[in-house]
Amino acid sequence: MKKTDSAGGVVLNPEGKVLVVNQRGNSWSLPKGHIDPGEDALGAAKREIHEETGVSQLELIRHLETYQRPRIGKKGGDDPSEWKTLHFYLFRTEQTRLAPIDPVHPEARWVPRDQVADMLTHPKDADFFRRILDQLPA
Repeated sequence: MKKTDSAGGVVLNPEGKVLVVNQRGNSWSLPKGHIDPGEDALGAAKREIHEETGVSQLELIRHLETYQRPRIGKKGGDDPSEWKTLHFYLFRTEQTRLAPIDPVHPEARWVPRDQVADMLTHPKDADFFRRILDQLPA
């Protein structure tokens, strides 16, 4: 099993909504992706958020949590060939227009925080969001 590190963010807009992205048209997640060689987790999180949503004006609030799970398969479900360590940060942005750059992530949405966990495809992503929900600023 391949082990990889990814980074991403919980991004809040001025209304307190959370940024969620569609992956390959078959799953929903928080914006995140692989940490490239020579890149740190925070830099990767910012880059991935920009690529997957078009949002580039990010104010870091703090590191949230790191957790692990299998990769989501191209047709949904777990892909046991890759075990991911996910590093998440909390960001705020004034930027509300969404324009994904990465064609693998065709859609991004601002979602009310009380609906995010139910929208996330992977159960571990939903569990993570439920754990940090009370840490999000109003």
